[in-house]
Amino acid sequence: MSSIKKSIKSTDIKVATLNPAEPFMAKQTSIKKRIADGRALRKKVTFLEQGTYIPPRHRTSPIEVLEKQAQSRNKSLIPIRYERMLQSPFAFYRGGAAIMAQDLANQSTTDITVQLCGDMHVSNFGLFGTAEHRLVFGINDFDETLPGSWEWDIKRLVASAVIACESLGGTEALGKKLVYRITSEYQKRMAQYAQMPYLNLAQQFIGENDIRKHFSKAHQKTLDAYLKETKGQGNIQVLAKLTTLVGKNRKIINRPPLIEHLSRNVYGESFKKLAAKAVSSYVHSLLADRQVLFGRYTLKDFARKIVGVGSVGTTCIVLYYEGNSENDPLFLQYKEAQKSVLTPYLGESVHPNMGHRVVSGQRLLQGAPDIFLGFGAVKNDAGDTQDFYLRQLRDMKGGIAVGSGGVSLQNFPDYAKLFGWALALGHARSGDPAKIAGYCGQSKELDKAFYAFAKDYSQQNKADYAVFCEAVKSGKLKVAKKNAL
Repeated sequence: MSSIKKSIKSTDIKVATLNPAEPFMAKQTSIKKRIADGRALRKKVTFLEQGTYIPPRHRTSPIEVLEKQAQSRNKSLIPIRYERMLQSPFAFYRGGAAIMAQDLANQSTTDITVQLCGDMHVSNFGLFGTAEHRLVFGINDFDETLPGSWEWDIKRLVASAVIACESLGGTEALGKKLVYRITSEYQKRMAQYAQMPYLNLAQQFIGENDIRKHFSKAHQKTLDAYLKETKGQGNIQVLAKLTTLVGKNRKIINRPPLIEHLSRNVYGESFKKLAAKAVSSYVHSLLADRQVLFGRYTLKDFARKIVGVGSVGTTCIVLYYEGNSENDPLFLQYKEAQKSVLTPYLGESVHPNMGHRVVSGQRLLQGAPDIFLGFGAVKNDAGDTQDFYLRQLRDMKGGIAVGSGGVSLQNFPDYAKLFGWALALGHARSGDPAKIAGYCGQSKELDKAFYAFAKDYSQQNKADYAVFCEAVKSGKLKVAKKNAL
């Protein structure tokens, strides 16, 4: 850690790093002392300050933020991103992590460092399979991950709960209930993790039985359907949905512009050649046993795929491999990794490769990542380098949609407690749970504070969304036609 500090000083570049963990210190501070240190921070940043949203004095307009992001993305795909953001204030919020980053940077924080998700919202959770194929619940998107103070994540999460609730037509009372459930569960779990042996904490997961306990009897059938669907998201199921026979060979089905085969990039280079370079780079990031396993598979096909909201315009490719036979498929997802939207405010990542940044953040926050999770970089003939990470496309993975078939006004309170729990677990893995627990305590005053922030920020988001809609209406921002997607 000292070498990192020296490099920061010599280059004058701010670097976002996690604080040295207590177990590695020459003299370990007791749990009691760290809890007391956290409690003392309430004098530095009061609960009242936590609940006060203060916009930056010279706030960059949301349109300017989005246009700046678009400069480093595929210009032809940006209208699809804007079309998806146009659907509701919540869809806009999902795509606007960079817009909120400047606002979070202007708020008071305790500076207790954790690995931040960076784009924390209620649709950024789901089920996934561990290496042992055990189904667990947790955070599932890490494109913007970077070390920073824990409040950044929880403030974005609670604001998303209020905004999503409003988008579904929920009442103000329900929005308040959701925030209280998230924050009180975060407090409760952090207090538990503060007392837990480090090895036990590293082995903590939110399993099926844990999820069931948080769901009311009325929603068990909905939960059962969700669990069943997620367990069925294996490579064989993807094979049937995503591919078809073309002659004697199986190929990914074209569904332009969302899924399509591209032979060459904008520089006229062969995508097949670039894919080979990327895979060669990626393999070195895997553990030795997984390199052997991966080496048994042969690339059969690949196609560009447009995913999500915030990441539209960055490169995303689905790669289809076969092992022993057609009945032994493997689907990997290549995702371009750019700098985190938090970088201008928290500093550069210690990892020069942005794919490495994402993978490291996922390992810290999730604890049980995909066995094929890895990263690399590929350089084209023009000399441009693209960082990326790879993971399995769908292997017992189930995201949570807000709306039809997912989070509804009825089951939202059940999910809310799980959101608070999963975020607390991620922060406890990477930060100091005792210090965070000391600051948070069990007081309802913190619940009130975060609700006040969430309510105020929902108004900021509503205003930004109105500006966005006006920019679309005036033709300043081009939006894809829905019937063309």
